Amino acid sequence: MADAAPSTPPQAYAHKTTGGNNAYHNFHNDFLHIQDPNERRRLALAEIDKAPFGWYHVRACIVAGIGFFTDSYDIFAVSLLNTMLGIVYYPENKGQLPASSDNAIKLATSAGTVVGQLAFGFLADHVGRKRMYGLELIIIIFATLGQALSSGSPSVNVVGLIIFWRVLLGVGIGGDYPLSSIITSEFATTKWRGAMMGAVFAMQGIGQLVCAFVMLFVTLGFKEALSASTGPADCTGYCTVAVDKMWRTLIGFGAVPACIALYYRLTIPETPRYTFDVGRDVEKAADDVKAYMSGKAEGHPDDVARIQAREAAQTQLTIPKASWNDFCRHYAIPKNGLLLFGTAGSWFMLDVAFYGLSLNNALILQVIGYSTSGAQTTYQLLYNTAIGNLIIVLAGAVPGYWVSVATLDTLGRKTIQMGGFIILTILFIVMGFAYYHISSNALLAIYVLAQFFFNFGPNTTTFIVPGEVFPTRYRSTSHGISAASGKIGSIIGQGAISTLRTRGATPGDANPNPWMDHVLEIYALFMLLGVFTTLFIPETKRKTLEELSGEDQPAPMPLAEGSSTGKTADSL
Repeated sequence: MADAAPSTPPQAYAHKTTGGNNAYHNFHNDFLHIQDPNERRRLALAEIDKAPFGWYHVRACIVAGIGFFTDSYDIFAVSLLNTMLGIVYYPENKGQLPASSDNAIKLATSAGTVVGQLAFGFLADHVGRKRMYGLELIIIIFATLGQALSSGSPSVNVVGLIIFWRVLLGVGIGGDYPLSSIITSEFATTKWRGAMMGAVFAMQGIGQLVCAFVMLFVTLGFKEALSASTGPADCTGYCTVAVDKMWRTLIGFGAVPACIALYYRLTIPETPRYTFDVGRDVEKAADDVKAYMSGKAEGHPDDVARIQAREAAQTQLTIPKASWNDFCRHYAIPKNGLLLFGTAGSWFMLDVAFYGLSLNNALILQVIGYSTSGAQTTYQLLYNTAIGNLIIVLAGAVPGYWVSVATLDTLGRKTIQMGGFIILTILFIVMGFAYYHISSNALLAIYVLAQFFFNFGPNTTTFIVPGEVFPTRYRSTSHGISAASGKIGSIIGQGAISTLRTRGATPGDANPNPWMDHVLEIYALFMLLGVFTTLFIPETKRKTLEELSGEDQPAPMPLAEGSSTGKTADSL
């Protein structure tokens, strides 16, 4: 009897994936008629990379950017929140929060952000961008509303409740960093990817601006009640009620734009790069998405079709499969490990000094005529606070963001980051070594320049580059590690280094911050170190994500049948 001809394994066809709306087109479904997964991948990614810039990209930037608008609004509001909490809950302390409570509330958000960046970064690579996107916004909305409705009781201090909600808020804010960055980069056209990602990040400036305006409006709205009080310590009765309503309105308004963007985030399709490079189990993925949308725990696809699809993916796709061993192998290569060091190290160096610049806010407000130290009424105190913060945001932060957006795809990310670090090093050296020898107006000029070059510089590029240079299977995790490094730097800058400014001070001193010049000199050192960490990152402008991550390299030769590597197909 003749030997039977070897049977050819049935070809596994891709199945439709759910999701897609006016802001995020589902490119995966456009190429279902092509059987070879590598060719389908190449065509789908080329469609994205070469697409002309249009309203589709604008809508995508707005959907992702609203998250950063909310993040920045909530972070910027904390100093205004603390001012009003002191007036309402600590009249016995001259209407001011105790220093320990003030610092705890400010650092609570940063602590939660570190957790969110690492957790959401890992999960977006492990279970998919689509499943995670929107969840962080739900956490932000929930925590914002919980914070706005908090109140003290005989057994629970209001500061403790605020800290709890701000830690949870930080987790949501942290999750938005890797998700918005990588989703924008994976949907963006190559030519304008930098501008798109920069526009998303630049919404931080708009969030700060709107927060200052909301503070101004609520202050004007309660002018009559606030004017009757001669100061925070004298704010009682109707004045206290007015300030209590003000801080709840200010905080609660932050949830409004998040609610608007939630629908679009929950209905995005999975990014094509993730669908091809990581989500190889097409049958299971399709059923899981349908089950998730219908409220079930997981899908139950046909076992035979699922096995066929998995076998086809293992033998035909040339992209390595994600696993812990592959992760260690990838970053054990010096080029890749130094790249992660460059992105994480640059973000760390930046954030140490970025939040330290606000130490001079009181002096800057005094120079521009909006100091709160000489306020005659509670209204004047809060009005000066609102106007002063509005001017500080407009003085350099907002222009810097949008100059970056306009130049990221022409000057390049590395050029802007390197130039920013060099200029900031010079500015901090001048501020530090000449702190007691320059006029207040000169300090104001340096302050505005520093604000500008932070945002037209490393503050923007450290967000963008990690979303471009890493392979798809580890892009979100690597971005989360880089972002968490930056937030740890901000905690060190605020909680450890900035506190050194009072070293040597004694009660009754005319200068309560005798070490301010040395603190600024320390920040200059970190800016200089940022110049060196920038050397480890590549220029990414006008290059595809596959070029940058090395995923466009020729496929490795297939291994012989029975090789032990085939046993790791199910790892992840």
